[in-house]
Formats: sequence, C-alpha cells, structure tokens
Amino acid sequence: MDGEYGGVSSLAQPLVEELEAATTTDDKYKVSVEESNTSFSKSLFNCANTILGNGVLIVPYALAAGGWWSLALLFIISAAATYTGLLIKRCMEADPRIKTYTHIGEYAFGEIGKVIVTIILYADLYMVTTGFLIIEGDNLHNLFPNLSLEAFGFSIDGKSTLIIIVALVLLPIILLDNISILAYISATGVFASVLILVAVVWVGVFDGIGFHHVEDSAFEWKGIPTAISLYMLCFSSHPVFPALYTSMQKKQDFSKVLLLCFTLSTFIYVSMAVFGYLMFGSSAESQITLNLPTDKVSSQIAIYTTLISPIAKYALIFKPIVISTECWFSIEYQKRKWFKVTIRVALLVSQVVVALTLPFFGYLMSLTGALLCATASFAMPCLCYLKISSTNGKSSRGFVEWFFIWGIVCLSIMILMSGTYTSIVDIVAKVTP
Repeated sequence: MDGEYGGVSSLAQPLVEELEAATTTDDKYKVSVEESNTSFSKSLFNCANTILGNGVLIVPYALAAGGWWSLALLFIISAAATYTGLLIKRCMEADPRIKTYTHIGEYAFGEIGKVIVTIILYADLYMVTTGFLIIEGDNLHNLFPNLSLEAFGFSIDGKSTLIIIVALVLLPIILLDNISILAYISATGVFASVLILVAVVWVGVFDGIGFHHVEDSAFEWKGIPTAISLYMLCFSSHPVFPALYTSMQKKQDFSKVLLLCFTLSTFIYVSMAVFGYLMFGSSAESQITLNLPTDKVSSQIAIYTTLISPIAKYALIFKPIVISTECWFSIEYQKRKWFKVTIRVALLVSQVVVALTLPFFGYLMSLTGALLCATASFAMPCLCYLKISSTNGKSSRGFVEWFFIWGIVCLSIMILMSGTYTSIVDIVAKVTP
C-alpha cells in the first residue's frame, strides 16, 4: 500500500483519517472524516500524492522482469485502475452516509464486507510499512556498505544493522499521539517522485551511465507475473479515494481529478521505467537508487530523497495499524499509557523481524501487489458496485460495461493467483539454502 489519508489542512495525509474511520464501532456509519471545502487544485495534488509513491523506484525492475512489451500491461492496469476509481465514486453516490472504503464494503455486503475490506486494508498497510524499513536499510547500506555490528558475541551484517537503527529512530516518533506535522512532509510525494526521476535521468545523460539497453529483451513470459504485480502496486490508492471524494468542495469534479492524476502518474511511471531500463537493462535492482553511483551528486539527491520521505510516511501509515490493533482489546486497556506503548513497540518489532527475515523488497512488494492491491483496487470496487447498483435498482449498465467490469474482476483474479504464486516461489527460493 505506501500508499497510502475538521480543522485539518487538506494537505494532510487522508489515509490516516480514512482508516481511523474504519475502526469506529459506536455507530453503523459514524466517521471521523469531516467534509471540507477542498478546492479542485488541492484535491488534484492530494490525489496525485496518494498514487505516486515507492512505485517510482520499482518500475524499472518491473520492466526488466517483463521486457519492453510488458509496458502495455502498465497502460492496461492504469486504465482499469482509473475506471475502478470511478466505480468507487458511483458507490459513494448511492448513499450520502458512505464516507470510507470500509463503509462501501459494508453497504454492499453487510458485516462480512466490512470485515473483508478491513483485513485487506490493514494487511496492505502492514506490508507497505515493512517495505519502508527495507527501503531504508537497502539505501543506507548502499551509502555505507562497510558498516556492521558486533554485540554480545553476535555479528550482524550491515543491512540488518541499518534496519535496526532505522527502527530505533522511528520508535520515539511512533510513540507520539499527535503526528499531524509529519503529514506535510509526506505530502511531498509528487515532488519527490519528480525529483527522483530528474536525478536518475541526469545520471544517465551527464554522469556517464548512458542509455545503451535498447535491444534488451522484448518480452519475458517468466517475468510477467512479477511485472504485472508490481505495476498493480503502482496504482493501488483506491482505499484513499473515498476520503478524497468526501473532502472535495465540488464532488462532480472528482472524475476529472482522477483522470488527470492517473494520466500524470502513468507518465511519470512510464518515464522512470523506460529511462531506468535503458540505463541498466536486466541488471536493474528492485529499487532504481541501488543502481546509481553513490559518488555523484545527482545520485545522492535521489537516494536521500528516497530516504527522507518513507520516514514520515511510516509514522502516518503506522498509526491506523495501531488503532486497529488496539480495538481488539477493551476500552479499559486502550486508555492505559503502558498498553499503548506495548502495542506500538510490539508492532514495530514484528515488522523489523519480517524485514530482517525477508529483506527482498521486490519480491515482497510483488506479493503485496498481487495478493492485496489487486483485491482492494480492482476486485472490491467492481464487486461492490455490481452489488450496490443491483440492490438499488438503479443500474444503467449496458452489456459492454457489464463485460468490462467482469473483465477487470477476472484480471484481478489472474494477477492474484499468478503473482502470489510467483512471489512466494521467489521468496522461498531466496530463503532456502
């Protein structure tokens, strides 16, 4: 999911509010997302910020896995994701009480829909934040390759040491109850993505790397499941769309916002994929910054930009995971400070364990894209829309649209099955001696 959230600035990360709302239990449609008067331009910025994220680092690796012709799959997924975003808008128009993605699932399928959507959302957030730890460890290790740690007779390699250090840095941040100030840092996702793209292209043009891999593989059948899963990860911000829609002053403009943002995001993702693949070919790493020469200023700009943004986003996206976990326990425990600290520390430690055990960013994000993002961004919007429109008796679907919607559902199932299987096989191959 990095995505991913009222007197709160419209630049604040809407994901936090969206998922805090999903944890409310007092009332069937009680929400913490307050309607505001966000302008078209700010909505455009917020939407682009939610779509653009760590996907910009991984698209060259995805293209290297699938070959040049796999770019067609990126365009197909972008188009389908745009359409399912519009389906979410239609679902919300069915009832003004619908404010969050969880509400859509509940309105369509009752309590079971609410439970399924909630599980998918939080599993996605858990995997995304774990991925942030791996990103930090990988890029810091790239800058400080000789760092290692020896303590109590144990020797810890450099990357693992840096992941632990990053976790210790994050610990006091996640213990804070009010982290809204970090929203302004995390809201720079659009600028960070553009800056990384410019820095990478600069390395290729002026720092001696060049663009020499034009004739690399055109199509790799074996790598298609990985490529399509990672492309799916790039366009998986749909759980945030209800919060964006609710915040807009002119909700009829939401479709325009989606179209413009997906167009911009697709352009940036395709540009990074093409330039990165031309520069490094099949040797492209799971994060393009790991291929860059660390002694160049332009490379350092890209790497340090990659390091700063996830720190802020981690704390913000970590918060709804904490809220959800705390809701498993009684109110009596939730009010106790030691309980809050214990939950936060336990979750952070669990993510460090996962990051140390499975430090394979590409494979882990491929698994997330296939198993969770395909479900949350493709299957659920389509199925919820079909159910809500048929229940309300207001469906105006023709055969072509009906066929297209079920085509997206089938595509999501294909991504889920092939991508999940391939990712698990790759991870097992890595951890097995």
